[in-house]
Amino acid sequence: MRAKTVLPAVAMTAVSMVLTLAVVVMWLGTAVPWLVALVVGVGIDGGWLATLAYERRLAAQGDHNRVVTAVGWAFGLLASGVLVAHAVSAEHSAGAWLAVAWLPIAAKALWLVHGMWERTALTPHALDAIHGIQQEARDEAAVARARLRAEAVTEETRLTAVTAAGARLARIQAKTARTLSSAWSTLESARKGEATGRALTCVTAPVTPGVTARWELPVWGPSEQVPALETAAPALTDTALDQLVEEEIRISEDPALSYRDMAARFRASGHSASEVRLRAAWKRVTSPTPSDSPRSA
Repeated sequence: MRAKTVLPAVAMTAVSMVLTLAVVVMWLGTAVPWLVALVVGVGIDGGWLATLAYERRLAAQGDHNRVVTAVGWAFGLLASGVLVAHAVSAEHSAGAWLAVAWLPIAAKALWLVHGMWERTALTPHALDAIHGIQQEARDEAAVARARLRAEAVTEETRLTAVTAAGARLARIQAKTARTLSSAWSTLESARKGEATGRALTCVTAPVTPGVTARWELPVWGPSEQVPALETAAPALTDTALDQLVEEEIRISEDPALSYRDMAARFRASGHSASEVRLRAAWKRVTSPTPSDSPRSA
């Protein structure tokens, strides 16, 4: 790479010096002896070459001198001025001489470019390190892009699976709801039938004499959690249970509580009784009974 910048500068400098020397000898040779003209031309080229060599020495040491640089540009401008003056005064081939009059300035500019390249040049080891860093950055970027694409595909697959599972669950829930609704309608029809009442009377008459049996469907809806009792309450007798249901729970509300609300308040107040006994007590209290019919124990 060094030869690509220094060789054009050397070649253009040599051509500029030869042209400057030839023009000075031809231009001044008619007015003064050719040896004097040769000395003048060599002086211009020598001064330019000396300042260029000194400037290159300072650049090799990492230094810079504005005076030397200014002197070098002055010699380049002087050489170009000589060529322009000769082209203007020449009777023949003026255009050709004007076409090469810029060579000294161009040579100086090429040396400037070469100096800038030297100040920014890196060793092969540094270039290899930079190439390795750039390659590593490209590799990391490619891996990151691949990871993002893979995550996007995975998320899309997951969302598709979740959506399909949700749709399947919704269909199952709808089918279950239709089945429950049909079963509930069947139970309601059976509860309202006359044969159901007679069957219940036959079954419950020996257990609860004098109590008209009624079949109540359980509530189909959200359930209320029964608070846990810290200590087990003592078991109540049937008489005490009937009195508690009649006086403290049912009659204390206006309108009277339903069985579900009564059972919730009964257990929330800390009392304990099985569901069978509590429902039997509720039926004994709420069912109209003859005045002389005794309550079962």
